[in-house]
Amino acid sequence: MGTGRVPFGSLTALLRAVPLSPEDPGTAALMERLRPVRRTGEFDRAAFLAMCRWKSPRALPHYRRHPAATVRRMARAVLATRSERRRLALLTALRGVSVPTASAILTLIEPRRYAVLDIRVWQLLHALGAVEACPAGRGFGAAQWEQFLGLLRAQARALGTTPRLVELTLFHYHRTVQTGRLYEAAVPRRRSPTTVKTAPPRKRGRPSHSR
Repeated sequence: MGTGRVPFGSLTALLRAVPLSPEDPGTAALMERLRPVRRTGEFDRAAFLAMCRWKSPRALPHYRRHPAATVRRMARAVLATRSERRRLALLTALRGVSVPTASAILTLIEPRRYAVLDIRVWQLLHALGAVEACPAGRGFGAAQWEQFLGLLRAQARALGTTPRLVELTLFHYHRTVQTGRLYEAAVPRRRSPTTVKTAPPRKRGRPSHSR
């Protein structure tokens, strides 16, 4: 699963014991660049690519397929609606944009309201018994995102901080208890023993040209 023993009985107990992590300077700079987005109600293709690259650079070829007009149209629709599920649906309709990447875009634009749905944070929440679905921290849908937001927003209110800083604190704490690889490979099935058939001897003749 990637998470070892967590010496806390609940998410609340962990966050009371562990100091909140400060924002990464590079991320803070990107958030500052994106501050005008809420006022203007849109962001351009360059901002879209920067946000997507920040979360998942491996999918950059997919992000680059979207023309500027498509990105701007999507951005306006996302920022115009007050429905969070609608925002998620609009973002994930673009090729390459997963639920975690969509959550990152919203977080970079509104860090006081959102948090990044990350594999580390979800695995830790699962180890604490705060969530039940997706124990490996993958395969998220809208329901997991909404549950995640609800949990982190409640903790942020209790601590007088933002959902983003709660998420970042959990992200860093997971590193201290991680065991094995973060993305565990599937264990291959053991094949049942079979009788090995011996091919009949080939007749002498002209050599084969197949490779």
